[in-house]
Amino acid sequence: MLKVPMQRKTITVTEQQNFWIKSQIDSGKYGNDSEYLRELIRLDQEHKQKIAVLRSALIEGEKSGISKRSMDDILKDAKKRHSLNV
Repeated sequence: MLKVPMQRKTITVTEQQNFWIKSQIDSGKYGNDSEYLRELIRLDQEHKQKIAVLRSALIEGEKSGISKRSMDDILKDAKKRHSLNV
């Protein structure tokens, strides 16, 4: 297993945020504050990546211009491509 070097960080949270973090640890899913915060960072990274992909697709769609196909035809094609029942 690859050992990733860790960096120590000091953060300040509100009492309410601290209570929330502790409740997540007490739930048993996380062993300590660091595990919970690393999970939050990982989820944030995934979320931002998905947003970037979506933005890219939107820009590509805008650049492609206006389609001459009907909305029904576009939806039928999309459903076929994604193996959904039409």
